[in-house]
Order: sequence, then structure tokens, then C-alpha cells
Amino acid sequence: MILAGDIGGTSTRLALFESSDVGSAFPGPSTVEGRRTFASPSLNRLEDAIDEFLAPHHRVEAACFGVAGPVVDGHASLPNLTWSVDRVALAAHLKLQHVDLLNDLEANAYGIACLNATDLAPLNAAARETSGNQAILSVGTGLGEAGLYWDGEQHVPIASEGGHADFAPRTEVEIELLRDLLSRHRRVSYERVLSGEGLYRIFRFLRLRSGQAQPEWLVEALQRNAAPAAISKAGLEGSCEDAVQALKIFVSCLGAEAGNLALRMMASGGVYLGGGIAPKILPALRDGTFMSAFVNKGRLGPLLEAFPVSVILNDQTALNGAARFAAMRAHIGAYAG
Repeated sequence: MILAGDIGGTSTRLALFESSDVGSAFPGPSTVEGRRTFASPSLNRLEDAIDEFLAPHHRVEAACFGVAGPVVDGHASLPNLTWSVDRVALAAHLKLQHVDLLNDLEANAYGIACLNATDLAPLNAAARETSGNQAILSVGTGLGEAGLYWDGEQHVPIASEGGHADFAPRTEVEIELLRDLLSRHRRVSYERVLSGEGLYRIFRFLRLRSGQAQPEWLVEALQRNAAPAAISKAGLEGSCEDAVQALKIFVSCLGAEAGNLALRMMASGGVYLGGGIAPKILPALRDGTFMSAFVNKGRLGPLLEAFPVSVILNDQTALNGAARFAAMRAHIGAYAG
């Protein structure tokens, strides 16, 4: 029995899996025995969610957690939460010899192998199916990035904190946006722009630029901590011009950074957009703005035009990936004696 977790700034997802295919080279999770989602800000520590989730009779034999933050020596301090996670403490709490801790995008990357065609929405009609490295970019509470190295037989995930790299504006409006953000923050990373709060920051910038006050629908949404969803909705519906423009800038910046990651990884095997935001703004991602920014890389544009790009529709990908990693570790451990 495997306990898997996907720990983000907004939600903490836990699930129990029964491992299968233990005779295969790279086993994965099979039967899901139960799932539960907690509001991450309501937790004081991960162990509290685990205790509430696990019934007394459940005997966990392996555990792996993907966490939204850098993992160093088995410890993670999450940038968007007030608590941290430690694999030694988790192992003691679960009475296990070992618990695995992955960056959440690394867990997402392991979960890609569990996806099927219905879990994906292609964005690049000109793509050619080919082998090679892959890349994944997830936008939600924050921005996560990871790569998958193709070793000739399988894709091996590589963790990164690329979402915290410096934001690079490409247009006069984006340069103005950067100046606005620098007046509020000591440093502007891509996550400041490409996240739920990032979409709100873009919209706020456009309203200040035009000298307009916040609309009533946004004031109400802010009170519910739902500003990004409200802006996305207004942008997709076309009911507010600033929301339309904010969403277009957001999508264009997302396309540009996805293209950057594709170049860094030479991701000829595919680029995946994960996280909670991409599936909700799929029409905006399909109107040409994203792919135009993705391939706008000068002499390397024709190279990127052939890279498959897809939105991940399955919100359990990181959870499945964490379970798959735990199953692989248990399998390797069994053969190692």
C-alpha cells in the first residue's frame, strides 16, 4: 500500500494506491484505494492531514510526497506556505524506514507516463511525434518547471526551480509591467507574472495604466480570494476589455517561457503544461497567442515549431507520479535485497 501526496500552496492531495506490475522494469501505481483534498493554508503541518486521512487499519508500506518547493537533503521549505516538510520526520511519523520527497514538478514529470490521450489537449497542430527530452511547466499558486531526460529507454525527470528565474519582458507593455512590479517587489521572477496572483498583478497594472478603478466584480472576487478566476472568466467571456488584455499578456508570457524551457531542455519529445490554471483557460491557449510566443525564438523558431505541446487535463498527475516513484523505489529495493 502506497501513500502519495501532492502538496501545493493551495491544496494538499493525499491518496492510497495499491502497487501493481511489480515484475516490470518500471512499475506504476494501480488501484486507487482512496483520495482526499485539504486546504493547505488551513494545515499547521503535513502530518495533521496524514493523520486525518489515514484510517487506523491502513498499513502503509511506502510513501512519497511531491511538494511545491525546492527539496534539499530531504527537507523542503515551501515558498507559498508557512510550514515545511521533512522526510525523516515523516518516516518516523509513518513508522517507515524511508519516505521519498520530490519537488512537485518532478512528481508531475513522473506522472506523465501514467497519462493517456484523453488526459491531454494538444496545442501545436504542426508538431511531429519524435523521441527526445521533454519539459513540463505548471501554473497555479506558483510556477513550476522540470525536465525529463531521454536516456534511450525511458524519460528520467530532473527537478528545477526555473519558475523563479528572472522575468524577461519582450514588449513595451511588458517593460512597463516589469517597472510596475519592481516598484512593489525587490525582484521580479517569472512566478510573479505566471501564477494566479500574477494574472491579478497584470490586470491591476492595466487598470492603473488607464487610470481606472477596480471594477465592482473584482472587488467582490478579492473578498473571496477569487480574483484570478474572476479575471480569467471575464477575459474568456470578453465582458471586460482589461481582463481580455490581461489574459492575452498572461498567455503570451506563458508561451514565451514555455519556449525558453523547451530550448533549455531541447524538448523535442514534448512540452507539457500542467497546474490548475491551464485547463481553465484552454480557449485562450488555443487562439494562437501562446504558440506565436512559443516559437518566436529567431533562428530557432523552426525547431520549436515541430515540438509537441499539450495541456495536461488530469489534475491527479502529480499524485500519480508520486505513487509511481514510490512503486519504483520499492521495486528497486526488493531487487537490491
